[in-house]
Amino acid sequence: MNLTPQQEIIVSIISYSFCSGTLVLLNKLTLHHIPFPSLVVAFQLTACIIIIYGTQFLGKIEVDPMKWEYIKPYLLYTFFFSTGVYCNMRSLNIANVETVIVFRALSPIVVAFLDALFLGREWPSKRSWTGLCLLVVGAYGYASYDEKFQTQGYNAYFWPALYMVVISLEMAYGKQIVKSVPLKTRSGPVVYTNLLSLLPMLMLATVGNEYSRFYESLWVHSEYRIPPASIPFLIVGSLVGTGIGYSGWWCRTVVSATSFTLIGVMNKCLTILLNTMIWDQHAKPGGIASLFICIVGGIVYRQAPMRGEKPRLTVDAEDDAFKSDVSVEAHDPETAELLEKMPRTPGQAKRRG
Repeated sequence: MNLTPQQEIIVSIISYSFCSGTLVLLNKLTLHHIPFPSLVVAFQLTACIIIIYGTQFLGKIEVDPMKWEYIKPYLLYTFFFSTGVYCNMRSLNIANVETVIVFRALSPIVVAFLDALFLGREWPSKRSWTGLCLLVVGAYGYASYDEKFQTQGYNAYFWPALYMVVISLEMAYGKQIVKSVPLKTRSGPVVYTNLLSLLPMLMLATVGNEYSRFYESLWVHSEYRIPPASIPFLIVGSLVGTGIGYSGWWCRTVVSATSFTLIGVMNKCLTILLNTMIWDQHAKPGGIASLFICIVGGIVYRQAPMRGEKPRLTVDAEDDAFKSDVSVEAHDPETAELLEKMPRTPGQAKRRG
């Protein structure tokens, strides 16, 4: 399938948004029945690796070979990736989906600082600072409506806050890897990330005492056995997890780090809509309204130019930053404006580069 640069941006964003938003809900449902976040993630990583190498065995795709010179830069990314996934799963275990989304919405602020301090970009403009402030205002407004915050205080926000920090580091470093590691296939980054992340996730399962608890749920206490209804969620989540691996790295190659992060934040709109329809732990109307303020802030934000370059008219803000994270993030409340601006921006950047 031959796509123009603009079509590639649009398709990659939509694909990433759909997979990201869907996976958030699937993981929430899976953890409701199987409360072992590290083991669930390890299963998804393993399934992805089996799918990729199985497809390669059938001669349908090519996969980059494992090389030490490529493994080294991916080790640090793997640390961020594994820690971020674990924090996300722990967050979903103790908080509602909207809580995770709001902290994800704050990640562009961290990425903007990383861009300016380490990635050679200018500091955000006044318009961009306004967008970032809207993110903070929306997040604060959401917290005032969150029952878990009212009853548990800041303890309910430890994992979501840690997730925000880790995902921001992952977004910034991930863009650096895309530019510096010359992998030839789209399967390469997915294999490197998942294969190198499997061992850390199994270690985290040990730290969380998940093996013994999983054994007890299967063989000791029959009333706690895994319900059959959870199996489809686990399987579909693994398939979608494979999809987000491909679409995430694809999208990251065609947009900037900050833009990728902001895409993820905006995609959360779909997550909220789906969560409202199928889950009973969604936030109150005032909290959801505050969340939309966060998303408006993401729309207002504009990506800062590289130092020494002319400012570009681009829409900035991460996924990925709930990456998806993307897509529960699939369709912005301002869909028409998003489709008009987002695709054109990366294309302009590419043509000028």
